[in-house]
Amino acid sequence: MDVNRRDFLKTAVAGGGLLLASGALPASASMPRELPPEAVGILYDATLCIGCKSCMVNCKTANSVPGGALYSKGMKEPPYEFTESERIWDAPKDLSGKTLNIIKAYKNGTGEKKDSEVDGYSFLKQHCLHCISPACVSTCPVGALKKDPVSGVVYYLEDRCIGCRYCLLACPFRIPRYEWESASPQVRKCQLCRHRYQEGKYAACCEFCPTGASIFGKVLELRKEAQRRLELKQGSESDFPLQTVDSTDKTTRTVSPYIKRVYGLTEAGGAQYLLLAGVPFEKLGFNKTIDDVFLPELTWAYISKIPAVIAAVLIGGAATWAFTHRKDTNKGE
Repeated sequence: MDVNRRDFLKTAVAGGGLLLASGALPASASMPRELPPEAVGILYDATLCIGCKSCMVNCKTANSVPGGALYSKGMKEPPYEFTESERIWDAPKDLSGKTLNIIKAYKNGTGEKKDSEVDGYSFLKQHCLHCISPACVSTCPVGALKKDPVSGVVYYLEDRCIGCRYCLLACPFRIPRYEWESASPQVRKCQLCRHRYQEGKYAACCEFCPTGASIFGKVLELRKEAQRRLELKQGSESDFPLQTVDSTDKTTRTVSPYIKRVYGLTEAGGAQYLLLAGVPFEKLGFNKTIDDVFLPELTWAYISKIPAVIAAVLIGGAATWAFTHRKDTNKGE
């Protein structure tokens, strides 16, 4: 059916006008500034981590099912990143569209001393920090990224995503990744295994951590546990919970020296993924210059202009179509 030039122009201009008039993008100044009381998260203690990568393996397995953050329709196995032709093991080098959680290692000099900045080594675990006021959510023009008002989890709705990748640019921790190699690319990031909550389960990386390096729980309780550990005497013996912050299963370990700081407590307004370590966080690849600021105020200054840009494109495209269509019509006559 032929499209009437006048009708097309009316529709395009009206659509642009609605965008301009609404100014109602999904994220705005209403972005929360305070941690939800029931918010959940993870506390990672690098001094307890042995680098076994059980968290990585189980993250991929748990998230490659319907509802999982890695799942794609028709998926038959987790999106492994084999580097050997024999396909013996999965060996990703960084976060990617196929890897939501990764264990890396720091080494200095002889690398003999665990959790020592000099002549020592440490492990580190990277994934989404689930910010209290996430810049990725505030910058998404179509609401493909959301923050759960109860759990505080930052999750992704792939059916809304338009592939603009503003979230990749907005995140101060450089976490979201894009499926560049896919014909139907999506944004991939840790969603704290929220699809498992209805089954009474929690984040797989914590459930299968054998040393208690990663524990799951309410953020308010995780903050208390982190502070408790910072106050422990170096060299003394202490109990550390396994899997969850309120677990009765514990492991007794010698207390390592800690950097007197909880990473994620204030960075970018605070996060729900908290980290402790014996090596300075900048040495472990975490940006130490991220201030305690409300980032949505900065991202909104840019994202609020998108309706005007889209409207201009629609109106300009409609005008161009009308002009060229008229020329073609006159030429035919």
